[in-house]
Amino acid sequence: MADAKLVTVSKPKVGGAVYRAPLGTVLPTDATAELNEAFKALGYISEEGLTNSNSPESDKIKAWGGDTVHNYQTEKDDTFQFALIEALNPEVLKTVYGDDNVTGTLDTGITVKANSEEQKDCAWIVETILNGDTVKRVVIPCAKITEIEDIVYKDDEALGYGITISATADAAGNTHYEYIKKGGK
Repeated sequence: MADAKLVTVSKPKVGGAVYRAPLGTVLPTDATAELNEAFKALGYISEEGLTNSNSPESDKIKAWGGDTVHNYQTEKDDTFQFALIEALNPEVLKTVYGDDNVTGTLDTGITVKANSEEQKDCAWIVETILNGDTVKRVVIPCAKITEIEDIVYKDDEALGYGITISATADAAGNTHYEYIKKGGK
């Protein structure tokens, strides 16, 4: 039987919804455990929220005459796309440009080096609130930034960094985990 109480929207956790840590950081295995201190909050993301693309792509084999006789999966990328809009946050800048390419603070002055160094794999977490007091935590054990949108400097738009992270499978073959718990707010 259908239950309207199970329909929900997703809102960011207060204080930020997206976190990043070095690869190998101890990961949570439920929706409410304290995060390892290595996870750094990346602050506000744009109002478009977060999009997870996790759909298989397939191809088919046809027999003589045109009948499809077999469908098979060719790939199944697991990507997450969002825009970080705290452009003055050093953790955001480190996320976009690389940890070794950003130094300083707003008070001392921030230096950003843009170069062609490949992004490192990291662990990522997304935390959201569903239906008031239900929490959902998405844990991505290993992913790296594989796309950065054009950076737009405009007087009526938040300066931000639209990024796509692509997950790779862990030792168990999983690209991400989802943990959901009622009363976890």
